Amino acid sequence: MRTHIIATKGSWQWQGIPTIERAANGRLWSAFFTGGPKEPDPANRVLLSTSADDGATWSAPTPVVDPPGETRAYDPALWHDPAGRLWLFYNLANLEAHDYSVWAMTATGSDGPTPRWGAPMRIPLDLPFAFRLNKPTVLSTGEWLLPVTWAPTAPEGWFAREGQLQGVAITPDAGATWSFHGGVEAPPWALENMIVERRDGSLWMLIRTGSGVLWQSTSHDGGRTWSEGSPTAIVNPGSRFFIRRLASGRLLLINTPDPAKRNRLLAYLMDDDGAPPFPAAPDGPGLELDGRDNVSYPDAVQAPDGVIYAVHDCERHALGEIVLNVFTEDEIPD
Repeated sequence: MRTHIIATKGSWQWQGIPTIERAANGRLWSAFFTGGPKEPDPANRVLLSTSADDGATWSAPTPVVDPPGETRAYDPALWHDPAGRLWLFYNLANLEAHDYSVWAMTATGSDGPTPRWGAPMRIPLDLPFAFRLNKPTVLSTGEWLLPVTWAPTAPEGWFAREGQLQGVAITPDAGATWSFHGGVEAPPWALENMIVERRDGSLWMLIRTGSGVLWQSTSHDGGRTWSEGSPTAIVNPGSRFFIRRLASGRLLLINTPDPAKRNRLLAYLMDDDGAPPFPAAPDGPGLELDGRDNVSYPDAVQAPDGVIYAVHDCERHALGEIVLNVFTEDEIPD
C-alpha cells in the first residue's frame, strides 16, 4: 500500500470530507470542503485538487463551488459517468431562505489539468429538505441511482436530525430527468446512505446511524420501493462508510470498526453480497488504512487495472490531512 497526503490544513481553520475520482488516462481528482471556523457554516465552500503522477503530488486546492452570501456548499462527490463526463455533486443550504438542495456540475476534459465545467444544475427532487454525499450507482438496467437523505419539512437549523429519511433519486437518461423514491427510517442520526446492486438484481442500501451499527434496506423494483429499515451487524461509530462492487465481483467496504469513536479505518472484502443470513462481521481482518484517532469519511474508486484509490480525512481542525491510500484487492486479508 502506498500513502500520500493530498492536502493539509494550510491557512484554513479546518478541512475534510474528501472524494476521489480517476480519469481514463490516470489523472486523479479530489474534492473536499472548508471555509469558516467549522462545518456547518455559511462560509463553507468546495475545493478541488488534481494529480498527474498517480497521487504522488497534488495541485494546490482551489475553490470550485463558492456561493455568495449566507449559502454554504458542502459534501462534494466526484464521479465519472459511463460516457466519461466528470460529475461534481454537492449540496447548497441557506438558513434564511430555508433552502436545502442538491446540485451538480459536469465537465469534459478531465484527463487534463483544466476541465471544462458546465453550468451548475439543481437536481429537481421537489423536497423541502434534501442533501446527499455519496456517488451514484449505475444499475444493470442502465439507470443511475443517487442516494439522498431528506425530510418532509424544512428544519430551522442545518439538518433535520431525528426527522431524516433515506431515499434515492433515479435518472433513466444520464441525468437529463430525475424522479425521487423512498422514505426509509433508521435510528437518529440517520444519513449518508449508500447502495449496491446484488447479483440477483435487488438493491441493498446501507445507512449510517447513531445506534453503533449500520442499518439496511432492500429494493426489488429498481429503487422505487424499499423495505423497512433494520440493523446489520456491521459496527460503525455513526460516521461515513464506503461500499462499492469491485471488478472481481466482491464488495469493498471501508469502515471504522468501533461503535463509538472514529478510531482506525480499515478496508474489508465481502463475498456474501449482503444477503441474509447476514454475517457477524465483514470477511477477514481487513487492511488497516489508517491506525490513528480522528480518521473518517472514506471514498474510493477502482482503476481498470484493479488498483484502488481511497481517500479519507484526519483531524479536521488540527492536521487537516486529506489522505490517499493506494492498494489492490490482493492486499486485503481474507
